Amino acid sequence: MSVLKIGVLASGRGSNLQALLDACAQRTIPAAVAVVLSDRPDAYALVRARQSNVPAYHVDPAAYTGKEQYERELVRLLQAHGVELVCLAGYMRLVGSVMLQAFPRRIMNIHPSLLPAFPGLHAQKQALDYGVRFAGCTVHFVDEGMDSGPIILQAVVPVLAGDDEEQLAARILEQEHIIYPRAVDLFARGKLRLEGRRVYILD
Repeated sequence: MSVLKIGVLASGRGSNLQALLDACAQRTIPAAVAVVLSDRPDAYALVRARQSNVPAYHVDPAAYTGKEQYERELVRLLQAHGVELVCLAGYMRLVGSVMLQAFPRRIMNIHPSLLPAFPGLHAQKQALDYGVRFAGCTVHFVDEGMDSGPIILQAVVPVLAGDDEEQLAARILEQEHIIYPRAVDLFARGKLRLEGRRVYILD
């Protein structure tokens, strides 16, 4: 089986990037992280990439005249490294048309809620404020909306009495590190079929 080349976009500490790097290194998924890009120079995700001998670049959005030009540079770097699947891992920007056209149905994201509930920022706080009994995380294909693309996998986490945002986020993150590599594995093995909004997992 050929190895799927992944490009990761991250803005922060990169713990989901690390989960992907570990899964690739342990060969539990037929994939390899080919390049990591960040819109922030201080993102620890860049350090994680370099520690794993993965090419890592800071691409400063302020250095470009607009979103389209910025995304064209992202696409150039991703394609230069042979990327077949783009994984967003704490990437804090909406993906635009340039990226979506360059990688149609080949961009994934992970979000710390059971979508479509609580999209956007501070999903764990949104869940606590709403008073839900269960929270969780979702891996989905990216479209032009805010956390609105077709759902691939979800994991459920109970909300416990006395939970604060940090405690709930930590338990959700444990599940994120499980289901994100699993979703990439399914993609790499050709086990996902997208029809409209529904993602089918093939036997």
